[in-house]
Amino acid sequence: MTMLDQLAPWAGLIGLIGFAGLAGIKNPAAKSQPGALVRLMGLFGLAGLAGIWIPGAGALGAAGALGLWNHQDKRLAFWGKLGLMSVIGLPFLLKGLFPA
Repeated sequence: MTMLDQLAPWAGLIGLIGFAGLAGIKNPAAKSQPGALVRLMGLFGLAGLAGIWIPGAGALGAAGALGLWNHQDKRLAFWGKLGLMSVIGLPFLLKGLFPA
């Protein structure tokens, strides 16, 4: 068993950060706030569903928090920055898609 396999269950938990993006439904970022393209990347949070089939890939779900990127409320903007942790799921996704 490789180290990547041992870290997979814990990495998948990082995807729970993506649920913070749901706060953007009730409190959307103002249209005048810059960063709209990054906020659209929050849709990549759906890639976290790959964690159902690929252990560890659920960390990609953290991208859902990117919908709060550069929010006018500083607390919500902090959660948007945590969405960058979704890159932790990429090695697991690549390993699952391209097994050696």
